[in-house]
Amino acid sequence: MQNVSLIEDGIRTAVAIGKFDGMHLGHMKLLNEIRAFRDRGFRSLVFTFESPVADFFTGERSRVLTPGNEKIRLLEEAGIDYLYMMPVNKDTVSCEPETFIREILTQRLKAGVIAAGSDLSFGDRGAGDMALLRSLSAAGGGGLDYTVAEIEKVRYGDKAISSTLVRDAVAAGNMESARAMLGRPYSIEGEVVHGRQLGRKIGMPTANLIPGDDKLMPPFGVYLSCTDTEYGSFRGITNIGRKPTVKDDDAVTVETHLFDFDSDIYGENIRVGLYRFVRPEMKFDSIEALKIQMKKDMMA
Repeated sequence: MQNVSLIEDGIRTAVAIGKFDGMHLGHMKLLNEIRAFRDRGFRSLVFTFESPVADFFTGERSRVLTPGNEKIRLLEEAGIDYLYMMPVNKDTVSCEPETFIREILTQRLKAGVIAAGSDLSFGDRGAGDMALLRSLSAAGGGGLDYTVAEIEKVRYGDKAISSTLVRDAVAAGNMESARAMLGRPYSIEGEVVHGRQLGRKIGMPTANLIPGDDKLMPPFGVYLSCTDTEYGSFRGITNIGRKPTVKDDDAVTVETHLFDFDSDIYGENIRVGLYRFVRPEMKFDSIEALKIQMKKDMMA
């Protein structure tokens, strides 16, 4: 997948517009739509943003389901040809909707197909919508050479799947619902770093990650998990929190004990998928009490 700012002449693209936070089943349906146009000679392209637009107006940094590197990896795995990540600044958030369609989508990105959900909004104050997009197309009388594909929402129960709905599930520790809406376990990924080696001393070695500041974390506690490593995927238990029994600082860690695994993976990148919440994080009176509880957690 190429990260681009301009598509060269002679290439036509099928463009999917969205925030793509979480890459849930609704997003995957949108990606499937643009990939289907390859048979007609179009390349697939995702238009999204470098950071949450709301952060520009609030001055705060949002917690997201898929930080930039995760989003890029998931789009690559989905087989997307091009990615355009628009910077979020004063000029881009105030772009007139019609200018956005004419100058960015059709001129810069060579869009021949534009796909989005029915709740699409874009441009200054979110004034652009699906109706404007249709009106400027050749079929709508606007003369621009693109067609519009409106994608229906994917539902989970009686609700349309959205990034907000997934974030609510993760924040509540409902990993089963999050997995159903994502089509995969909610995961945390990063480089394995050295901890205090306590797990190895008590016969339960762990792989430790430090999550990014912008990663949305579920409630502190213990989870059943499955971790992808260079050696394969391994079931395990994961503690998310501040490890109150063994340390007294505020750093949040993701500490995973992998079942039937004893390789050295320090410095390697792993992905920890969370399947089910087992119990809240607890402080124990002794290391031995912690060890006993960890063995119980393994049987959950």
